[in-house]
Amino acid sequence: MKATDKAVQAAIRHAVQGGKAVYLSCGDNLRLVATPQARGYWQLRYRYGGNERTISFGYYPTVPLAEAFARSTKARALLRDGVDPMQHRRDQKAELRRVVQNSFGAAAEAWYTFNLPRWSKATADKARQYLDKDLLPPLSKRPLSMLTPDELGQVIERIEKRRAFNVAKKCRQWLKAIFKYAIARGWTKDNPAETLNAIAAPVPATRNYAHIDVDELPELLKALDAYSGSPVTVGAIRLALWTANRPGVTRTLKWSELDLDDALWTIDQGREGMKLGYRHLTPLPHQAVTMLRELHKLTGTFEHVFINRADPQRPMSDAAINIALARMGFKGRQTGHGFRHLFSTAMNEKGYKEDWIERQLSHGDPDKIRGTYNKAVYLEPRRKMLQQWADHLDAIRTGSNVVPIKRKAG
Repeated sequence: MKATDKAVQAAIRHAVQGGKAVYLSCGDNLRLVATPQARGYWQLRYRYGGNERTISFGYYPTVPLAEAFARSTKARALLRDGVDPMQHRRDQKAELRRVVQNSFGAAAEAWYTFNLPRWSKATADKARQYLDKDLLPPLSKRPLSMLTPDELGQVIERIEKRRAFNVAKKCRQWLKAIFKYAIARGWTKDNPAETLNAIAAPVPATRNYAHIDVDELPELLKALDAYSGSPVTVGAIRLALWTANRPGVTRTLKWSELDLDDALWTIDQGREGMKLGYRHLTPLPHQAVTMLRELHKLTGTFEHVFINRADPQRPMSDAAINIALARMGFKGRQTGHGFRHLFSTAMNEKGYKEDWIERQLSHGDPDKIRGTYNKAVYLEPRRKMLQQWADHLDAIRTGSNVVPIKRKAG
Protein backbone atom coordinates (compact mmCIF):
# COMPACT_ATOMS: atom_id res chain seq x y z
CA MET A 1 0.00 0.00 0.00
CA LYS A 2 1.09 3.54 -0.67
CA ALA A 3 1.81 5.85 2.31
CA THR A 4 -1.14 8.23 2.07
CA ASP A 5 -3.93 9.16 4.46
CA LYS A 6 -6.30 7.09 2.37
CA ALA A 7 -3.98 4.09 2.66
CA VAL A 8 -3.64 4.61 6.44
CA GLN A 9 -7.41 4.68 6.90
CA ALA A 10 -7.80 1.58 4.72
CA ALA A 11 -5.23 -0.31 6.82
CA ILE A 12 -7.14 0.51 10.00
CA ARG A 13 -10.41 -0.71 8.42
CA HIS A 14 -8.72 -3.98 7.34
CA ALA A 15 -7.39 -4.52 10.87
CA VAL A 16 -10.87 -4.08 12.32
CA GLN A 17 -12.46 -6.35 9.73
CA GLY A 18 -9.77 -9.02 9.99
CA GLY A 19 -9.51 -8.90 13.76
CA LYS A 20 -5.72 -8.69 13.74
CA ALA A 21 -2.97 -6.09 13.35
CA VAL A 22 -2.15 -4.76 9.90
CA TYR A 23 1.25 -3.21 9.13
CA LEU A 24 1.52 -0.39 6.60
CA SER A 25 5.06 0.35 5.45
CA CYS A 26 5.70 4.07 4.90
CA GLY A 27 9.37 3.92 3.83
CA ASP A 28 12.70 4.30 5.67
CA ASN A 29 11.61 1.69 8.26
CA LEU A 30 8.62 3.80 9.35
CA ARG A 31 5.35 1.92 9.51
CA LEU A 32 1.81 2.24 10.78
CA VAL A 33 0.57 -0.51 13.08
CA ALA A 34 -3.21 -0.70 12.63
CA THR A 35 -5.08 -2.56 15.40
CA PRO A 36 -8.49 -4.30 15.54
CA GLN A 37 -9.53 -1.59 18.04
CA ALA A 38 -9.71 0.88 15.09
CA ARG A 39 -6.51 2.60 16.06
CA GLY A 40 -3.17 2.99 14.38
CA TYR A 41 0.17 4.09 15.77
CA TRP A 42 3.46 5.02 14.14
CA GLN A 43 6.55 2.95 14.70
CA LEU A 44 10.15 3.26 13.55
CA ARG A 45 12.35 0.18 13.47
CA TYR A 46 16.10 0.72 13.78
CA ARG A 47 19.31 -0.96 14.93
CA TYR A 48 21.54 0.46 17.67
CA GLY A 49 24.58 -1.21 19.19
CA GLY A 50 23.88 -4.33 17.17
CA ASN A 51 20.34 -4.71 18.53
CA GLU A 52 17.02 -4.15 16.78
CA ARG A 53 14.78 -1.63 18.47
CA THR A 54 11.54 0.23 17.87
CA ILE A 55 10.32 3.66 18.88
CA SER A 56 6.71 4.87 18.63
CA PHE A 57 5.61 8.34 17.55
CA GLY A 58 1.99 8.42 18.72
CA TYR A 59 -1.44 7.57 17.32
CA TYR A 60 -3.04 8.52 14.05
CA PRO A 61 -4.74 10.97 13.41
CA THR A 62 -3.46 12.84 16.51
CA VAL A 63 -0.06 12.51 14.89
CA PRO A 64 -0.77 12.92 11.16
CA LEU A 65 1.25 11.26 8.42
CA ALA A 66 3.43 14.31 7.69
CA GLU A 67 4.39 14.71 11.36
CA ALA A 68 5.20 10.99 11.63
CA PHE A 69 7.59 11.39 8.68
CA ALA A 70 9.18 14.44 10.36
CA ARG A 71 9.69 12.61 13.66
CA SER A 72 11.15 9.65 11.82
CA THR A 73 13.59 11.94 10.02
CA LYS A 74 14.77 13.46 13.34
CA ALA A 75 15.25 10.01 14.85
CA ARG A 76 17.39 8.87 11.92
CA ALA A 77 19.46 12.07 12.24
CA LEU A 78 20.16 11.16 15.88
CA LEU A 79 21.24 7.70 14.79
CA ARG A 80 23.70 9.18 12.32
CA ASP A 81 25.20 11.13 15.24
CA GLY A 82 25.49 7.97 17.31
CA VAL A 83 22.55 8.77 19.60
CA ASP A 84 19.88 6.22 20.45
CA PRO A 85 16.49 7.92 19.72
CA MET A 86 14.79 5.98 22.51
CA GLN A 87 17.41 7.01 25.10
CA HIS A 88 17.26 10.59 23.80
CA ARG A 89 13.51 10.62 24.47
CA ARG A 90 14.04 9.25 27.99
CA ASP A 91 16.62 11.95 28.67
CA GLN A 92 14.24 14.65 27.42
CA LYS A 93 11.45 13.39 29.68
CA ALA A 94 13.81 13.29 32.65
CA GLU A 95 14.91 16.86 31.92
CA LEU A 96 11.29 17.96 31.66
CA ARG A 97 10.53 16.35 35.02
CA ARG A 98 13.56 18.12 36.51
CA VAL A 99 12.40 21.46 35.11
CA VAL A 100 8.88 21.00 36.43
CA GLN A 101 10.16 19.96 39.85
CA ASN A 102 12.31 23.12 39.97
CA SER A 103 9.26 25.31 40.36
CA PHE A 104 9.24 28.91 41.52
CA GLY A 105 7.25 27.89 44.59
CA ALA A 106 9.85 25.35 45.69
CA ALA A 107 12.69 27.81 45.08
CA ALA A 108 10.90 30.62 46.94
CA GLU A 109 10.26 28.40 49.97
CA ALA A 110 13.90 27.22 49.99
CA TRP A 111 15.09 30.84 49.73
CA TYR A 112 12.79 31.88 52.57
CA THR A 113 13.95 29.02 54.82
CA PHE A 114 17.61 29.75 54.05
CA ASN A 115 17.27 33.43 55.00
CA LEU A 116 14.95 33.00 57.99
CA PRO A 117 17.77 32.73 60.60
CA ARG A 118 19.37 35.91 59.21
CA TRP A 119 16.23 38.05 59.20
CA SER A 120 14.54 40.00 61.96
CA LYS A 121 11.04 38.84 62.81
CA ALA A 122 9.52 41.86 61.07
CA THR A 123 11.43 41.16 57.85
CA ALA A 124 10.49 37.48 57.94
CA ASP A 125 6.83 38.35 58.51
CA LYS A 126 6.88 40.86 55.67
CA ALA A 127 8.52 38.36 53.28
CA ARG A 128 5.99 35.69 54.24
CA GLN A 129 3.09 38.10 53.73
CA TYR A 130 4.24 39.28 50.29
CA LEU A 131 5.06 35.74 49.12
CA ASP A 132 1.69 34.36 50.16
CA LYS A 133 -0.36 37.28 48.88
CA ASP A 134 1.41 38.49 45.74
CA LEU A 135 4.07 36.13 44.40
CA LEU A 136 3.16 32.51 45.09
CA PRO A 137 -0.48 32.46 43.90
CA PRO A 138 0.39 33.29 40.25
CA LEU A 139 3.90 31.81 40.12
CA SER A 140 4.12 28.88 42.54
CA LYS A 141 3.72 26.05 40.03
CA ARG A 142 5.65 27.67 37.19
CA PRO A 143 9.02 26.07 36.32
CA LEU A 144 11.87 28.47 37.00
CA SER A 145 13.38 28.07 33.56
CA MET A 146 10.07 28.91 31.86
CA LEU A 147 9.41 32.20 33.63
CA THR A 148 10.04 35.29 31.55
CA PRO A 149 10.60 38.97 32.43
CA ASP A 150 7.21 39.73 30.87
CA GLU A 151 5.40 37.23 33.11
CA LEU A 152 7.10 38.55 36.24
CA GLY A 153 6.41 42.10 35.09
CA GLN A 154 2.69 41.35 34.87
CA VAL A 155 2.72 40.16 38.49
CA ILE A 156 4.39 43.40 39.59
CA GLU A 157 1.97 45.49 37.50
CA ARG A 158 -0.98 43.96 39.35
CA ILE A 159 0.59 45.13 42.63
CA GLU A 160 1.22 48.61 41.21
CA LYS A 161 -2.39 48.88 40.01
CA ARG A 162 -3.58 48.76 43.61
CA ARG A 163 -1.05 51.56 44.26
CA ALA A 164 1.06 49.45 46.61
CA PHE A 165 4.28 50.86 45.21
CA ASN A 166 6.43 49.99 48.22
CA VAL A 167 5.20 46.39 48.02
CA ALA A 168 5.99 46.30 44.29
CA LYS A 169 9.51 47.60 44.95
CA LYS A 170 10.13 44.96 47.62
CA CYS A 171 8.71 42.18 45.45
CA ARG A 172 11.04 43.15 42.59
CA GLN A 173 13.98 42.91 44.97
CA TRP A 174 12.86 39.56 46.34
CA LEU A 175 12.17 38.07 42.91
CA LYS A 176 15.71 38.95 41.91
CA ALA A 177 17.05 37.41 45.13
CA ILE A 178 15.02 34.20 44.71
CA PHE A 179 16.37 33.66 41.20
CA LYS A 180 19.94 34.40 42.31
CA TYR A 181 19.53 31.78 45.02
CA ALA A 182 18.09 29.29 42.51
CA ILE A 183 20.99 29.91 40.09
CA ALA A 184 23.49 29.31 42.88
CA ARG A 185 21.73 26.03 43.65
CA GLY A 186 21.88 24.95 40.02
CA TRP A 187 18.11 24.91 39.58
CA THR A 188 18.04 27.39 36.72
CA LYS A 189 20.46 29.39 34.58
CA ASP A 190 18.89 32.80 34.03
CA ASN A 191 17.45 35.56 36.20
CA PRO A 192 14.37 36.99 34.47
CA ALA A 193 13.86 39.42 37.38
CA GLU A 194 17.15 41.21 36.70
CA THR A 195 15.63 43.93 34.52
CA LEU A 196 12.27 44.49 36.25
CA ASN A 197 13.31 47.93 37.51
CA ALA A 198 13.31 49.10 33.90
CA ILE A 199 9.51 48.79 33.74
CA ALA A 200 8.70 49.93 37.28
CA ALA A 201 5.78 52.34 37.40
CA PRO A 202 6.67 55.85 38.55
CA VAL A 203 5.81 56.38 42.19
CA PRO A 204 3.36 59.27 42.61
CA ALA A 205 4.44 62.22 44.67
CA THR A 206 3.71 61.85 48.36
CA ARG A 207 0.29 63.21 49.20
CA ASN A 208 0.32 66.02 51.75
CA TYR A 209 -2.77 65.95 53.93
CA ALA A 210 -4.20 69.34 54.80
CA HIS A 211 -3.08 70.67 58.16
CA ILE A 212 -2.87 74.03 59.82
CA ASP A 213 0.32 75.73 60.94
CA VAL A 214 1.42 75.44 64.54
CA ASP A 215 0.56 79.08 65.21
CA GLU A 216 -3.06 78.37 64.17
CA LEU A 217 -3.55 75.87 67.01
CA PRO A 218 -5.39 78.38 69.27
CA GLU A 219 -8.08 78.81 66.61
CA LEU A 220 -8.50 75.04 66.20
CA LEU A 221 -8.64 74.33 69.94
CA LYS A 222 -11.14 77.13 70.51
CA ALA A 223 -13.35 75.77 67.72
CA LEU A 224 -13.09 72.26 69.18
CA ASP A 225 -14.17 73.48 72.63
CA ALA A 226 -17.13 75.26 71.10
CA TYR A 227 -18.20 72.39 68.85
CA SER A 228 -21.64 71.04 69.77
CA GLY A 229 -21.34 67.76 67.91
CA SER A 230 -21.11 64.24 69.32
CA PRO A 231 -18.71 63.81 72.28
CA VAL A 232 -17.61 60.59 70.59
CA THR A 233 -16.39 62.50 67.55
CA VAL A 234 -14.81 65.21 69.69
CA GLY A 235 -13.04 62.53 71.70
CA ALA A 236 -11.66 60.93 68.54
CA ILE A 237 -10.37 64.30 67.33
CA ARG A 238 -8.70 65.03 70.66
CA LEU A 239 -7.06 61.58 70.80
CA ALA A 240 -5.82 61.98 67.22
CA LEU A 241 -4.34 65.35 68.16
CA TRP A 242 -2.75 64.08 71.37
CA THR A 243 -1.23 60.84 69.98
CA ALA A 244 -0.79 61.43 66.21
CA ASN A 245 -1.77 57.84 65.49
CA ARG A 246 -3.17 57.00 62.07
CA PRO A 247 -6.85 57.96 61.59
CA GLY A 248 -7.84 54.42 60.65
CA VAL A 249 -6.33 53.09 63.89
CA THR A 250 -7.81 55.84 66.05
CA ARG A 251 -11.39 55.58 64.80
CA THR A 252 -11.34 51.75 65.19
CA LEU A 253 -9.83 51.83 68.70
CA LYS A 254 -11.16 49.01 70.88
CA TRP A 255 -11.58 49.13 74.64
CA SER A 256 -9.63 45.88 74.86
CA GLU A 257 -6.54 47.69 73.52
CA LEU A 258 -6.48 50.17 76.39
CA ASP A 259 -4.87 49.86 79.80
CA LEU A 260 -6.02 53.09 81.39
CA ASP A 261 -4.38 52.30 84.72
CA ASP A 262 -1.03 52.05 82.95
CA ALA A 263 -1.96 54.84 80.49
CA LEU A 264 -1.04 52.62 77.54
CA TRP A 265 -2.64 51.84 74.18
CA THR A 266 -1.38 48.60 72.60
CA ILE A 267 -1.86 48.04 68.88
CA ASP A 268 -1.07 44.43 68.02
CA GLN A 269 0.71 43.31 64.87
CA GLY A 270 -1.58 42.98 61.86
CA ARG A 271 -4.15 45.35 63.36
CA GLU A 272 -6.64 46.89 60.90
CA GLY A 273 -5.62 50.38 59.86
CA MET A 274 -2.00 49.91 60.92
CA LYS A 275 0.27 50.46 57.93
CA LEU A 276 2.73 47.56 57.32
CA GLY A 277 1.13 45.62 60.16
CA TYR A 278 3.69 46.41 62.86
CA ARG A 279 2.98 46.27 66.59
CA HIS A 280 2.79 49.74 68.12
CA LEU A 281 2.64 51.04 71.67
CA THR A 282 1.23 54.48 72.47
CA PRO A 283 1.63 56.04 75.91
CA LEU A 284 -1.38 58.15 76.84
CA PRO A 285 -1.16 61.60 78.45
CA HIS A 286 -3.35 62.00 81.52
CA GLN A 287 -5.74 64.22 79.50
CA ALA A 288 -6.42 61.25 77.19
CA VAL A 289 -6.94 58.89 80.12
CA THR A 290 -9.45 61.28 81.71
CA MET A 291 -11.34 61.72 78.43
CA LEU A 292 -11.45 57.97 77.80
CA ARG A 293 -12.75 57.23 81.32
CA GLU A 294 -15.56 59.70 80.73
CA LEU A 295 -16.28 58.27 77.29
CA HIS A 296 -16.42 54.76 78.79
CA LYS A 297 -19.70 55.78 80.44
CA LEU A 298 -21.17 56.25 76.94
CA THR A 299 -19.57 53.51 74.84
CA GLY A 300 -17.98 51.14 77.34
CA THR A 301 -20.52 48.39 76.68
CA PHE A 302 -19.51 48.24 73.02
CA GLU A 303 -16.39 46.82 71.39
CA HIS A 304 -15.17 50.10 69.93
CA VAL A 305 -14.43 53.29 71.81
CA PHE A 306 -15.61 55.56 68.99
CA ILE A 307 -18.83 53.93 67.88
CA ASN A 308 -20.75 54.49 64.66
CA ARG A 309 -23.79 56.73 65.11
CA ALA A 310 -25.98 54.55 62.86
CA ASP A 311 -24.75 51.20 64.17
CA PRO A 312 -22.94 51.16 67.55
CA GLN A 313 -21.68 47.64 66.84
CA ARG A 314 -19.39 49.19 64.24
CA PRO A 315 -16.62 51.77 64.61
CA MET A 316 -16.93 55.40 63.64
CA SER A 317 -17.03 56.05 59.90
CA ASP A 318 -13.89 57.02 58.03
CA ALA A 319 -15.31 60.43 57.18
CA ALA A 320 -16.64 61.42 60.62
CA ILE A 321 -13.57 63.35 61.83
CA ASN A 322 -13.13 65.27 58.57
CA ILE A 323 -16.84 66.14 58.46
CA ALA A 324 -16.64 67.51 62.00
CA LEU A 325 -13.53 69.54 61.18
CA ALA A 326 -15.29 70.97 58.13
CA ARG A 327 -18.27 72.02 60.28
CA MET A 328 -15.85 73.78 62.62
CA GLY A 329 -14.65 75.86 59.68
CA PHE A 330 -11.51 73.90 58.80
CA LYS A 331 -12.57 72.34 55.50
CA GLY A 332 -9.53 72.14 53.24
CA ARG A 333 -7.33 73.35 56.10
CA GLN A 334 -7.19 70.40 58.49
CA THR A 335 -7.85 66.66 58.17
CA GLY A 336 -7.63 63.77 60.57
CA HIS A 337 -4.48 62.55 58.90
CA GLY A 338 -3.12 66.07 58.94
CA PHE A 339 -2.81 65.90 62.74
CA ARG A 340 0.18 63.62 62.18
CA HIS A 341 1.91 66.29 60.07
CA LEU A 342 1.02 68.94 62.63
CA PHE A 343 2.44 66.83 65.46
CA SER A 344 5.62 66.04 63.51
CA THR A 345 6.21 69.70 62.70
CA ALA A 346 5.58 70.81 66.28
CA MET A 347 7.75 68.12 67.86
CA ASN A 348 10.64 68.68 65.47
CA GLU A 349 10.47 72.43 66.06
CA LYS A 350 10.33 71.79 69.79
CA GLY A 351 13.61 69.87 69.50
CA TYR A 352 12.56 66.35 70.44
CA LYS A 353 14.70 63.50 69.17
CA GLU A 354 13.80 62.36 65.69
CA ASP A 355 13.77 58.68 66.76
CA TRP A 356 11.09 59.40 69.36
CA ILE A 357 8.94 61.29 66.88
CA GLU A 358 9.29 58.66 64.14
CA ARG A 359 8.47 55.86 66.57
CA GLN A 360 5.37 57.66 67.78
CA LEU A 361 4.30 58.13 64.16
CA SER A 362 4.96 54.37 63.69
CA HIS A 363 7.21 55.10 60.75
CA GLY A 364 9.61 52.42 59.54
CA ASP A 365 10.36 48.97 60.84
CA PRO A 366 10.47 48.92 64.67
CA ASP A 367 12.85 45.94 64.54
CA LYS A 368 15.43 48.17 62.87
CA ILE A 369 15.25 50.95 65.44
CA ARG A 370 18.37 50.64 67.58
CA GLY A 371 18.56 47.00 66.51
CA THR A 372 15.67 45.66 68.60
CA TYR A 373 12.02 46.16 69.47
CA ASN A 374 10.44 45.52 72.81
CA LYS A 375 7.98 47.16 75.17
CA ALA A 376 10.58 49.60 76.44
CA VAL A 377 11.81 51.06 73.12
CA TYR A 378 11.46 54.83 73.53
CA LEU A 379 8.30 54.27 75.58
CA GLU A 380 9.21 56.47 78.53
CA PRO A 381 10.75 59.27 76.44
CA ARG A 382 7.65 59.22 74.26
CA ARG A 383 5.42 59.24 77.34
CA LYS A 384 7.11 62.45 78.52
CA MET A 385 6.98 63.92 75.02
CA LEU A 386 3.24 63.26 74.59
CA GLN A 387 2.46 64.54 78.07
CA GLN A 388 4.36 67.77 77.40
CA TRP A 389 2.55 68.07 74.06
CA ALA A 390 -0.86 67.63 75.72
CA ASP A 391 0.10 70.11 78.44
CA HIS A 392 1.18 72.57 75.77
CA LEU A 393 -2.19 72.22 74.02
CA ASP A 394 -3.98 72.79 77.35
CA ALA A 395 -1.94 75.90 77.95
CA ILE A 396 -2.93 77.20 74.53
CA ARG A 397 -6.60 76.48 75.29
CA THR A 398 -6.54 78.31 78.61
CA GLY A 399 -4.11 81.01 77.52
CA SER A 400 -1.93 80.42 80.57
CA ASN A 401 1.86 80.34 80.52
CA VAL A 402 2.16 79.10 76.94
CA VAL A 403 5.71 77.89 76.39
CA PRO A 404 7.04 78.89 72.95
CA ILE A 405 6.90 75.86 70.66
CA LYS A 406 10.57 76.16 69.70
CA ARG A 407 12.84 74.84 72.37
CA LYS A 408 15.46 72.14 72.84
CA ALA A 409 14.47 68.96 74.62
CA GLY A 410 16.65 68.16 77.56
